[in-house]
Amino acid sequence: MSELREESNSRTGVELFAGAGGLAMAVHSAGFRPLLFNEFAKRACQTLQANGAKPRGESEAIPEPGEPWPLVEGDVQSLDMSYLHGKVDVLAGGPPCQPFSLGGVAKGDEDKRNMFPEMFRAMREIQPKAVICENVKGLTRPSFKPYLDYILREMEMPFELRNPETSWQEHDTYLREARERPVSDPSRRYQVVMTKVNAADYGVPQIRQRIIIVAFRADLGIDIEQFQNDVAPTHHEDALANSMIDGSYWERHPSVPRHVRDRVMAGLPEEKLEVDPKFLPWRTFRDAIAGIDENEGKPLPAVPWDRLDRQEYRAGGFTDHIGWPDARIYKGHTPNALDRPAKTVKAGVHGVPGGESVMLTDDRYRDPESPTGWTYRHRYMTVRETARVMTFPDAWKLEGPRGEKMRQLGNAVPVKLGAVFANAVAAALDKAEGRS
Repeated sequence: MSELREESNSRTGVELFAGAGGLAMAVHSAGFRPLLFNEFAKRACQTLQANGAKPRGESEAIPEPGEPWPLVEGDVQSLDMSYLHGKVDVLAGGPPCQPFSLGGVAKGDEDKRNMFPEMFRAMREIQPKAVICENVKGLTRPSFKPYLDYILREMEMPFELRNPETSWQEHDTYLREARERPVSDPSRRYQVVMTKVNAADYGVPQIRQRIIIVAFRADLGIDIEQFQNDVAPTHHEDALANSMIDGSYWERHPSVPRHVRDRVMAGLPEEKLEVDPKFLPWRTFRDAIAGIDENEGKPLPAVPWDRLDRQEYRAGGFTDHIGWPDARIYKGHTPNALDRPAKTVKAGVHGVPGGESVMLTDDRYRDPESPTGWTYRHRYMTVRETARVMTFPDAWKLEGPRGEKMRQLGNAVPVKLGAVFANAVAAALDKAEGRS
């Protein structure tokens, strides 16, 4: 999907904090026709427009099927969404994670960038059938866990208004009491499910620990157990090891040099590991470069060592596959290995972290100071390689200079991970409403 357009989607969606469009693509592909989305960052808005979105302006008209997504650029706190009340199946978004991220300043609920209150307001104004909310695993840390519990209760009872002069702790106490009282209108309550995920367990070629919170309007009678089954992991690390041991992984990558294969195999057991046969192997960085899903059969060409020059060139016709100089490996910033899922793609507080976007290649040179006598060459990942480990299709355009593109990718939801949850939400709504 290269543009935010769809003629046949019968369900509807709204996305806040849309970013580069990872979750937007996932929700859209699950059958939700977009009615509105909002993003604050200028470069991310340019990316969304490059892929078919159109500034909404002052109009609050609801788009017809086939029309571009209406984009409102700016602060969500000034966005009125009440005109969409009762017209939205799913509200999706990933409120800025810096307040809770290890990479951020970790001020949590005191940080002005905490936008969870805007998600609660959107739930009240729109009253959607379902909500999908992604955020960092840092919210589960002991110091933030009480606030995470409060977030879950707020999503369960968004219509229990908080006094602006009241602390979240005081409101949390009120919510605990309100939860025990009978409910006259179940459409004003939600069933909330939080799932801890590693994106690699869902076929994303990247280690990415996150939480995904899904809420269903309580009057719909959603089968929560079936939903949880639908979002269970599908891939496993041990299945990847087994595919290497039995040779099926190497058959997919016949051009891997023998010395690379031997190095990888040296770190594996001789016999296969016990793993449930329902699990597929984790996907690796090498798999992503070779092409998976929408990019199947479209391998990215190697970046020549004499082209680490920041200069645009269309190697194999791919955009954003541009070499970058001066990659370094240093303590705390180990490089990505090709035959493992990539490390977490990070936005970085001040741009792209140096070592985090570095990769080891298959090329090596003689090095008498190395214990093995060899040293493998390394370079920065290209933007296109990074987009692939985020499972963005190659047709999706990214706008801005390299650092901004990498920032957008680091802030995004991997498309394939988002699709698992968006498809499960669609299936749950279909079943509850007799569509399935």
